[in-house]
Parts: sequence; structure tokens; C-alpha cells
Amino acid sequence: MESQKSPWLPALAVLGSVTSLCIGTSFAKKLFPIVGAEGTSALRVGFSALVLLLFWRPWRWPLSRRDAGFVIRYGLTLGVMNLLFYMALRTIPFGLAVAIEFSGPLAVAMLSSRRPMDFVWLASAIAGLAMLLPLGQQSTLDPTGVMFALGAAVCWALYILFGKQAGHLHAGHSVSLGLVAASLVVVPFGVYHAGARLLDPMILLAGVGIAIVSSAIPMSLEMMALKRLPSQTFGIMVSLEPAVASLLAMLLLGEHLTGHQWLAIGFIVLASIGSTVTARRARPEAVELAG
Repeated sequence: MESQKSPWLPALAVLGSVTSLCIGTSFAKKLFPIVGAEGTSALRVGFSALVLLLFWRPWRWPLSRRDAGFVIRYGLTLGVMNLLFYMALRTIPFGLAVAIEFSGPLAVAMLSSRRPMDFVWLASAIAGLAMLLPLGQQSTLDPTGVMFALGAAVCWALYILFGKQAGHLHAGHSVSLGLVAASLVVVPFGVYHAGARLLDPMILLAGVGIAIVSSAIPMSLEMMALKRLPSQTFGIMVSLEPAVASLLAMLLLGEHLTGHQWLAIGFIVLASIGSTVTARRARPEAVELAG
């Protein structure tokens, strides 16, 4: 009834989630010259785990050995995904990194369906990626950064699959413990790379802010929206993330894309929206945020 009276509220929550995530990641990139991508990722994941541990207190729920295995796989994949994505951001624009990373969940969606229309969305996704990947001599994208983004895409696909295995657990339970497992991957890399620079009070304060804006707020808004929006609508709105990331990166980081790159992002967004719409009869899939 509530969603019928004010359907725009959960929709705004999804938009707020995507926007907050992109703003937090844009500001995180500004820390790269000080603590590097590894150190910034460690701050984000480490403080996100701490914040959600204190908020959800997952020790209140029992956890079987089997479920613990699910959560560990889910969390380790999340950690590697975040680290690879931040490594990609060192050399390629934020919006393009998000667009390339979106090929992971798109692949999961495509492999789970055999509808003829899905081949149209597959072609759209391939066209967008082909326009972005450094396949020709005229490409200006750093190949190493693209490879990191593609690695993050693979991890996002695995993250979705492993997340389904832990889907029967309370969201706060699995996410908070998953982030603890993720921090076991990311934090050692950050400490090794940045060392004592991570202990600077201003850097720590910035890390807390990034963790809240790019993790705590988006996850909270996402959970609220998922309770009130059809999964199809939610998926369509999340599909706008590459475009939102590109716009905010242009405003906050001065990353201006070419018309060719904007067209490529459009193809990928179209593929994501299209696959979400045509999958309405399939079993609902969990849509997760990254970046």
C-alpha cells in the first residue's frame, strides 16, 4: 500500500543509492595520489566492515559451517572485486570502468536466459564493449586499466552467484560478515602499499567518510528500495549507474568522455535495461552495487 501511495520514494532511494556510491568513489579517487588505489580500497572496505559490524551486530545470529563457507566465498570475491576496480580507476575514467565492470552481471543475466530477444541485448553489450576495449590502434584507454576492470567484472559475476548461495541469510548478517572477509583481502594490500600514511588522522577521517558515502548509505537505501520496488524496476534503475558515474566523474573529477565513449556507455546501459525487462518471467535475481 505504501509503495502505491508514494512509488517515487523507493525510486528516489535507488537513484540516491547509485548517486551516493558514485560520489563516494569519485572522492575516493582523489586519495590515490596520497595512499594509492590499494590504500584507498583498504580504507573503504575496512571502515565499511567496521561500520556495518557495529550497526548490524551479526554475532546475534547463528551461523552454520556451511553458511560460513558461503559468506566467506561471497566476501573474498567482494574484496578482490573492489581492489581490482580501484586499480582500474588509476588509469581509466570512472564511468568507463563502471561500464566495463557491468559486463559481469550482464553475462550472468544472459547465460540464465535463452529468449531470442536476449541476443539483441547481447549484441548491444558486445558493441558497447568493443567500442571501449583497446582493440585498435586508435584506442586511448590504458590496456592494464581495462584488464583490471574486466577482472572486476568477472568478480562481480562470481559475487552475484556466491551471493545467491547466502541469500537465505539476513541481508545485514551476510553483508557485514562478507565485508569482514573482504577486508582480509584488501586491507593487507593497502597496508603493504601505503604503510604509515594510512594512520594520518585526516586520511583516516576521509576513509570513514568514503566508507559511509560509498557503502553504508547506498546499502541502506538499496535495502529499503528492494522491499518496495519490483525487482524489474530496481534492476532498470541500477542499470543507469554507468551513465550516472560518467556524469559525476565529469563534474567532480573533470573526466570528459568523447562522443564515441558516451555512445558505448549507451549501448551497455541499453543492454542492461533490456535484459532486465525481458527477464521479468525468469526467477528473480539479486542485483548488487559495486564500485
